[in-house]
Amino acid sequence: MREGYEGTGPGAITPDGCAVELYARLPVGDEPDIIAAAVPAGARILELGSGVGRITHALLERGFTVTAVDESPEMLERVRGARTICSPIEELDLGETFDVVLLASFLVHAGDAEVRRGLLRTCVRHVAEGGCVLIQREGEDYHANVPRERVDPGGFTVRIVSSEPVGDGVNSVRAEYAFPDAVWTQTFRARPLSRGQFEEALGEAGLRVDRYLTDDRTWVRAVA
Repeated sequence: MREGYEGTGPGAITPDGCAVELYARLPVGDEPDIIAAAVPAGARILELGSGVGRITHALLERGFTVTAVDESPEMLERVRGARTICSPIEELDLGETFDVVLLASFLVHAGDAEVRRGLLRTCVRHVAEGGCVLIQREGEDYHANVPRERVDPGGFTVRIVSSEPVGDGVNSVRAEYAFPDAVWTQTFRARPLSRGQFEEALGEAGLRVDRYLTDDRTWVRAVA
């Protein structure tokens, strides 16, 4: 387990505290529609941090070709219909490029700044000329109004229990997912980034914002 990361609940837990069984239960939201509206039909997509394929499978159904990357073999065992590669994202170098590189799940907010730089370098290394990088950011109030909870129509409750500073601009976040038959928790480190800090981080990696894809600016289309 990585320092500052922890997970509890039934089944396998990944090094960043994610429970495989939990993520296999979580429904896909509007992410596939946002992605599909921002890229060419049938694009080749490199999905970094695919997990169990929650977004992967929805993209495959929409006619995209997906290469799914995750550091957890237990997560990748759940992915169907896509090429899978087990690797830490920041170390990935496939020697090929893709129309779209996808960095979702707030991974750009990695607590370790050097890890974040590595993630963005991987994005740049694998995006084709004329292609794009799609990034999912935290909402601007993600670390505010805590604790809070949301009841999902699927019959479970998501709680952000706490978000506490631990130094160097990093917060320790504890989340809880309560289902009728099981409860999972995840503790992880996240670095809040203002819009300016986010765009500066992209610039350091050789990327720039092409446009924000949602009104809340949580989804971003970036180009080299």
